[in-house]
Amino acid sequence: MRTLTVLGCDGSWPGPGGSGSGYLVEADGTALLLDAGPGTFARLQEWGDPARLAAVIVTHEHPDHWTDLESLATWAGYGPGRARCGEQGNPLRVHAPPGVQKRSYYAAASWMSWHELAPSMVLTIGALEARFVATDHGPPTLAVALAHQGATLAYSADTGTGWSVEELGPGIGTFLCEATYTEESEGNLRHLSGREAGTMARAAGVGRLIITHRWPTVSAEAVRKEAEKAFGAPVDQAHTGDVFTW
Repeated sequence: MRTLTVLGCDGSWPGPGGSGSGYLVEADGTALLLDAGPGTFARLQEWGDPARLAAVIVTHEHPDHWTDLESLATWAGYGPGRARCGEQGNPLRVHAPPGVQKRSYYAAASWMSWHELAPSMVLTIGALEARFVATDHGPPTLAVALAHQGATLAYSADTGTGWSVEELGPGIGTFLCEATYTEESEGNLRHLSGREAGTMARAAGVGRLIITHRWPTVSAEAVRKEAEKAFGAPVDQAHTGDVFTW
């Protein structure tokens, strides 16, 4: 079974009781952490032993997408993860674009294995193939398509309208797309509204649309309805704790 577990989905800052962007992707025994926003490491431990992670992918340097990597790294170097990541010589594998490693307190830690990502890169991580393209979002930011046995899950990371999921190729079955606000805020920042996310997904012919990264002050239902109208089919709004199959 292939699953996507939402560890956090608040955009830009976590709301009360919420968490920043973070998603656990599992397929055929491989577990991958996709972004690690504030609050997500606590949720990850509710799932199980973080030592089960094959790798962490961070999409860009904005704090709401990676700062709980510091908690995970502390766990790996000084906490229960030390036995695996330090003493057994299996460092925590982190893939990130330029800008992330130098901001980490653990940039040079022996129990961390940093790998720099670039557009058009293709990686094999356990049972998953990961393919990356640059989005439209200020600092180097990478969207990713994860493939497993003919199924594809795409994640937009953060982006403006200068990017489309079509750049990740055809046949996207499930698309996890940022939809930060509603259409009256369009053009203010390099993010998508619900309408823009739905329009993009429909044009690309994706099978299923899940929206995420909503600002905590914006109505989840308003963003979902806007995306659904533009997409022309049911749309899921991500909530912390949701588990989707893909």
